[in-house]
Amino acid sequence: MSTIQKINRRDFVKLFGLTSTGIILGCNISSDKKEFIPTSDKNSFSPNLFIQIHKNGNITLMASRSEMGQGIRTSLASAIADEMEADWKYITVKQAIGHEKYGNQNTDGSRSVRTILEPMRKMGATAKMMLIAAAAQKWKIAESDCKAENHFIINQKTTEKIFFGDLIEVASKMPIPAESSLELKKVEDFKYIGKNLKSVDLKDFTHGTAKYGMDIRIPNMKFAAIARCPVTFGTVKSFDSSSAEKISGVEKVIQLDRMIPPVGQFFGALGGVAVIANNTWAAFQGKLSLEIEWNYGENQSFDSQKFSEILTQRVHETGKLVPGSKGNVSNAFSEAEKTIEAMYQVPFLVHTPMEVPNATAWFQGDKVEVWAPVQDPQTARAEIAHFFEIPVENITVNVTFLGGGFGRKSKSDFVVESVVLSKKINAPVQVVWTREDDVKHSFYHAASVQYLKGSISKNGQVSGWLQRVALPSIVSSFKPLSDYASGFELNQGFTNNPYEIENFRLENVKAEAHLRIGWMRSVVHIHSGFANNSFVDELAFATQKNPVDFQLELIGKDRIIKGKSDFPYDSKRMKKVLENTAKISDFNKKRPENHGIGIAVHYSFYSYVATAVEVSVINGNLKVEQVWTTIDCGLVLNKDNVINQLEGAAIFGISLALFGKISAKEGAVEQNNFYDYQMTRMKDAPKISVEIIEAMNEPATGVGEPGVPVMAPAICNAIFNATGKRIRTLPLKDFDFES
Repeated sequence: MSTIQKINRRDFVKLFGLTSTGIILGCNISSDKKEFIPTSDKNSFSPNLFIQIHKNGNITLMASRSEMGQGIRTSLASAIADEMEADWKYITVKQAIGHEKYGNQNTDGSRSVRTILEPMRKMGATAKMMLIAAAAQKWKIAESDCKAENHFIINQKTTEKIFFGDLIEVASKMPIPAESSLELKKVEDFKYIGKNLKSVDLKDFTHGTAKYGMDIRIPNMKFAAIARCPVTFGTVKSFDSSSAEKISGVEKVIQLDRMIPPVGQFFGALGGVAVIANNTWAAFQGKLSLEIEWNYGENQSFDSQKFSEILTQRVHETGKLVPGSKGNVSNAFSEAEKTIEAMYQVPFLVHTPMEVPNATAWFQGDKVEVWAPVQDPQTARAEIAHFFEIPVENITVNVTFLGGGFGRKSKSDFVVESVVLSKKINAPVQVVWTREDDVKHSFYHAASVQYLKGSISKNGQVSGWLQRVALPSIVSSFKPLSDYASGFELNQGFTNNPYEIENFRLENVKAEAHLRIGWMRSVVHIHSGFANNSFVDELAFATQKNPVDFQLELIGKDRIIKGKSDFPYDSKRMKKVLENTAKISDFNKKRPENHGIGIAVHYSFYSYVATAVEVSVINGNLKVEQVWTTIDCGLVLNKDNVINQLEGAAIFGISLALFGKISAKEGAVEQNNFYDYQMTRMKDAPKISVEIIEAMNEPATGVGEPGVPVMAPAICNAIFNATGKRIRTLPLKDFDFES
């Protein structure tokens, strides 16, 4: 903080670790000297990159991460306001454009709070100290005789006080305090952090005034819908647009070539045939009226069912040994009292956020401006610069609210489409995907097949664990022929398996990608959480032990395992969430006939989550009756947001477990819309109870994603408890409960 007045952009990002949401406004970064310079005028003062204090007392904070319902704009604003001793009623938040000066703006990986909370608190503390210094100068007293409280600086000798807004002229002349001089609040002194705080966007959300990508309107703007090849990476052979051009409102039909990104970068765009119209309905109808002959390419032979069968065969053969394996599982198996084997399958999945992909672009000479609901505006900006050979500084990406994201909107293919069409028609254009486009042409969550074998020793302990994993890697979207899961994917619940087992072996099995693979909420933890917790439940049954007691036994003694991150795994915290969930669900209580309860625990995004689920299976009908979840995510910014995220994760996870399945035949995705890619409906939603473990002195960790991986295994374990039927393949809608 002491070097903030003369700081290079790159050094600033490095200093504060800006890889997450920030709060931004009132900064001035010189394009020549590349310095950060605090600014002021007669009406406002910007003490640092993230804060602007106005003369009327209003404080404007700008969010550099995308808001998609997770409440991040409110959470990080509250951290700054708390350290400033600001009154919440004076706080407003605006959204930053995509720009490198804000650090990494990619809003994924449940990292926003984790990576930027402390820097934001320091920003607030810095502003407070500059206001205190200004007041001390006015009163000609020591700064130690002043304190900030509820938007005022108070003279502790006389009780006189000065409003924040009345200090901006003097404060703007104060030197920025050294970082070493900052004193952050103690946990017990928090005013906003760790409390239930009303969203800064609540009024806009509830009054319908929040602006999403679909709400953007520009004078003379056109609308576009794109027909894409049913087979991924297929191309246009020929097309007849005569029928489409007869539809009222259709103005033009344009062929789009596939935009292939350089290896290791970006997402590109699939290409196809675009219909330009003066309204979305005409564009959609025009697209449906196109007659297109496609070059399907080599992916036409892809069949997801046959692919699953191939992976099933492969996981029963030796794969590549993964680093981190230990002991000798062969000896453990040969010496075991008994061995248990199982195979678990998860199909391809798709995000289906409520708001479909859309983007509005205006290509003007050597400048481009975009308005879009994106999770990663900087990648979108870089892609535009690459594909259209425009200096990145001439590209503006305005981030709107996102009507859900789940990882889909971190890929900017729909943005690139809007830019290329705007350039072709020399006018602003909004590209809108239909739900069918969204389901059939997405970046899909990988399918997986896992084989597990465990050994039980004569004393009833798990002595060996073998796990083979086959899943198409996300890396395949950036690098062709990436046919094995990458190290960072394996580190999501496989190599960092939390169980204390002496003999452990993990093998990586080949799995080609025939669809575009992309991260989705919880990513590979969906696979590992399902297989690990399901298999542990099977082992517990084989040893005739209580599932909770068995899990606690496997997690082992209290220990801390330090990895490459600043967030070491703590088995004590893992056990605590499991024990608490067992308690609040009354896990050992006898359930009614045809009812069962299951439990699962998982460590992901540095947070600990345990979930118990009660189900009923009556006359062949499965119903999720109730969900109990406990989370330990360290320091909590906004309890209400955490509860909301865990409730949302439960519904998301239930939807995936019960209905989630993308299948392909002859290279084409078979699903279309919500009638054949279902969600959990309100009438089927269970009662959800969430408890947060108090760990305010621990670093803040992830919240948005950790609640998902435990849902499917908890449900399946509950089904076994109710019926004695073991389910190892998702989704549950494909299972016949009556047979």
